[in-house]
Amino acid sequence: MIKKKICMLGSFAVGKTSLVQRFVKSIFAEKYLTTVGVKIDKKTVEINDKTVDLMLWDLQGEDEFQKLNISYLRGASGYFLVVDCTRASTLSAALKLQDKVREVLGQVPFLLLLNKVDLLDQWELDLDELKDLEGKKWSMLKTSAKTGDGVEDAFRDLALRMLEG
Repeated sequence: MIKKKICMLGSFAVGKTSLVQRFVKSIFAEKYLTTVGVKIDKKTVEINDKTVDLMLWDLQGEDEFQKLNISYLRGASGYFLVVDCTRASTLSAALKLQDKVREVLGQVPFLLLLNKVDLLDQWELDLDELKDLEGKKWSMLKTSAKTGDGVEDAFRDLALRMLEG
């Protein structure tokens, strides 16, 4: 059996835990519970006739008071940078976080998740900034932990990239 570690990264309250819960348990809770440290979940998936155990490390959100514990990244085969599209500041935070993570992990597969697509009318993101990232060949997917839109696709896409890499 193949095991792959995925880290969920981003600011606080961007939806990292909700995305994991939607993927692993097909549930969504309206109540916000902050992650302290790390929460680990597992889901087994079939990718191209291979059984893969995905170990999902949901890391606490980073802000000016809480910094990423770099040791949690060790052994990761890939990661998600999660952005709450209703808060533009979370994209800037994700870009800074990306620099730190790349220093530790090198060039492992990652996806930028543009979360909360169910709240499209409240999005604050700078679309030009997203176009710049597309120009740098960043892979982005729109997701909603609330509705489930794009969630399964995101995890399967990253798992496939990790297997190919």
